[in-house]
Amino acid sequence: MPELINIKTICVCGAGTMGSGIAQVAAQAGFSTIQFDVNEFMLEKSRGAIIASLQKLAEKGKITDEEKNTTLSRIIFTNIVEDCKADIIIEAIIEQKEIKAALFNKLAIINNNDTIFATNTSSISVTEIAAATTVEANVAGMHFFNPPQLMKLVEVVRGKHTGDAVIQTLTDLAKRMNKTAVVCKDSPGFIVNRVARHYYLEAMLLAEKGLIDMETIDTVMESTGFKMGPFKLMDLIGIDINYSVSNIVWEALGKPDRLLPSPLQKDKVDKNELGKKTGKGFYNYTETK
Repeated sequence: MPELINIKTICVCGAGTMGSGIAQVAAQAGFSTIQFDVNEFMLEKSRGAIIASLQKLAEKGKITDEEKNTTLSRIIFTNIVEDCKADIIIEAIIEQKEIKAALFNKLAIINNNDTIFATNTSSISVTEIAAATTVEANVAGMHFFNPPQLMKLVEVVRGKHTGDAVIQTLTDLAKRMNKTAVVCKDSPGFIVNRVARHYYLEAMLLAEKGLIDMETIDTVMESTGFKMGPFKLMDLIGIDINYSVSNIVWEALGKPDRLLPSPLQKDKVDKNELGKKTGKGFYNYTETK
């Protein structure tokens, strides 16, 4: 077995919904956590979201007030890139390969040779991200699911040149975060997003053809055991993100008809109706705000 890398400090880059959730999970697991974002407004929003999430857990008796306060004390919020010195960097920024690689390259300069660079990408090739960096062997995928505070699964993705110690360390880290880690090779959509394409695409195809409305589809799927119907889930994830994943998987697999991205979803992206984060997606959320 490769030697595990000792993880004490975790830096999460990106203070959106996913990044905030990962930072909370890391801090709750006992790690010193750095929450980084270039946008101060996003950092404040992240801080507020984490406080609210922990408060809910305390009110439900799942954590004590002391645990809530201790968790918060472990998190540093910063927009200064030089503060991002950690044993592991987890990026949860925009889904663009070049931007992710550029961030890793910038952070590689201020970190040591053992630092692990984990991408939370849901569909971009980990191998391609790693190849565009100066730390290729230290790059892997660590894909959490939304919301990471609740979802147990983490996909640990091995790039073509990812070191064995990196994979073993991330697998162990996920377990320390009380997650279920599944190791997979780099491939389009990894495991979950590859399998789940039809959950979304077939649902949208039914709605496009007018065979059944989206509310009924969601109700039927939830009544058969799914926690969320496909349209509610896309609104939660972000329709733009889900559409991007569909395009990446479709193109990477040679554009098969069975995985053709939905024009219904493209229309929502074009209108900037991206789901909960914009107040409207397949459903309208402005009335509940």
